[in-house]
Amino acid sequence: MGRKKKPIWAVVAADSRAPRDGKFIEDLGRYFPLEEPARIELKSDRIKYWLKEGAQPTDTVRSLLSRDGILLGLHLERKGLESEAIEEAVSAHQKYRIEKLTSQSKLTVSDRRNSAMEVEVKEAEKREAELIEKRKKAVAKAAEEKARKEAKAGADQLNQTAEQNPTDEGTEEQPTEASNEEVMDDSAEVVSAESNEESVDDTAGVQTEDSAEEEVQNSDKS
Repeated sequence: MGRKKKPIWAVVAADSRAPRDGKFIEDLGRYFPLEEPARIELKSDRIKYWLKEGAQPTDTVRSLLSRDGILLGLHLERKGLESEAIEEAVSAHQKYRIEKLTSQSKLTVSDRRNSAMEVEVKEAEKREAELIEKRKKAVAKAAEEKARKEAKAGADQLNQTAEQNPTDEGTEEQPTEASNEEVMDDSAEVVSAESNEESVDDTAGVQTEDSAEEEVQNSDKS
C-alpha cells in the first residue's frame, strides 16, 4: 500500500496458507512507519476476537500490538480484571510508549533544518558575545595605557620643573646685584655732584671776599 518511498502497511487476518500479498479475511488496521513518531491505527476489538480464536500474529504485528497495548489488555482480561482497571493500565502503557517513541523518533528534513539553524544562531550569538568581550578588554587596556602614559608625562614634567627651579633662582639674583651696583653708582654720582657744588660755593665765596677787599681798597685810595 501507499506509494513510492512512502509505504503504508496493512494489518489483516489471513489464512496462514495464503501468500503474503494474497487474499485476506479481514482488514484490521494500518501502520505508517515513516511518520515521526510512527503511527498505528488498529481495530482493537476485532484483533482481540481473532486472537481469542487462536490467530497467531507475526513478529512485526506482535510488536505493533504490544506497542498499542492490545496484548496487555488481552492479558489482563484473561486474568479477570475489571474493564476500568484494564483501560487505565492500557492508557498508561500507551502514554509511556508514545513518550518513548517521541524521544527516540528520527528527525525529519524540516526538523534537521530547524535544529541546524538553532545551532548556527547559538554559535553566532556566542561569537558575538566573545567579540564584544574582546572589544571591552581592548578598550579597557587602551584606557589604562593612556592613563599610564599621562601619569608618566605628568611626572616627567614635574621633574623637569624641579630641575629648572635652581637655575631660575640663580638668574634672578643677577639683576639684583646689577641693580645694587647701579644704586651705588647713583649714590657716588650724587656725592660727587654735592662735592662739586660745595667746591663751587667755596670758590664763589672766596671770589666775593676778594672783590669786597678790592672795593674797600679803591675807596680808601679815592
